[in-house]
Amino acid sequence: MQSVLSNVPTSHRPAPHEPVLVDEVVGTLAPASGETVVDCTFGGGGHALRLAPLLGPSGTYVAIDRDPDAEAYFVAFSERVDCHTRFIRADFADALPALAEEGLRADAILMDLGISSMQVDRPERGFSYSRQAPLDMRMDPTQSRTAADLVAEASEEELAGWFRAYGEERYARPIARAIVRRRREAPITTTCDLVEVIRGAIPTPALFAGGHPARRVFQALRIVVNDELGSLERGLQAGFDLLVPGGRMAVIAFHSLEDRMVKRRLRDLATGGDPSLRLLTKHIVTPTDEEKARNPRARSARLRAAERLPG
Repeated sequence: MQSVLSNVPTSHRPAPHEPVLVDEVVGTLAPASGETVVDCTFGGGGHALRLAPLLGPSGTYVAIDRDPDAEAYFVAFSERVDCHTRFIRADFADALPALAEEGLRADAILMDLGISSMQVDRPERGFSYSRQAPLDMRMDPTQSRTAADLVAEASEEELAGWFRAYGEERYARPIARAIVRRRREAPITTTCDLVEVIRGAIPTPALFAGGHPARRVFQALRIVVNDELGSLERGLQAGFDLLVPGGRMAVIAFHSLEDRMVKRRLRDLATGGDPSLRLLTKHIVTPTDEEKARNPRARSARLRAAERLPG
């Protein structure tokens, strides 16, 4: 099968990459001919290329993504598979209830959380702390509030709270204080502006420990800009409601905040929730050493899955 990127404009293509935990996802969801798969975070279509061929001509693959750039990848993907396909540009937390209202039910649902390669590899989107770009971070570029708006308008208390809660940043308060002090002098409008402030706010030894010093702050701002945890909380329930009896759901998280939320919700539903679930992964599934060596972006991936029980 040809690459899903072949019909996508070169300027919109991410660096070569592969979907994370794809064998584990396929094995867990195990879609069969004639079934319906709902992909809540289509991105570049990496998982879709492995899942859709298993559905056959009578199956359906529903792709959801709030990023308009994903639609070009979907068009290229849909031309290469035999099953029925459909693209919905929306936050999956909104799209899943709408599908339920239409009467659609899913045999398998996939959520691959976080940012996609097509977002982080385009500097102008402002997700990367290693490239100069506008401080944007919107997964849906049509929404109004950017990361630069947050940095310009939020109080020191709000900033510190976000960095601590969503970035688990040890130096949340000094960084927030430095941002407020810096923006009095000049606006913080680019990724490099913010990185410079962060570097100046934390102790020198911390600059060389635990990865890039801006990683946690960028994660926190991205989560707030896109309401990622709110979408996940709503989307998990909406996804479970959409599953047919015997339907499977797989969720890939990339940081502890997401994973804890998924773990807690699955546990609650598996112990008396409605709909009730059976855990398919008693413990998190992580990439093999081989995959992590081959694909560094897979290193923090964590897969959990469950099956809806009859009744």
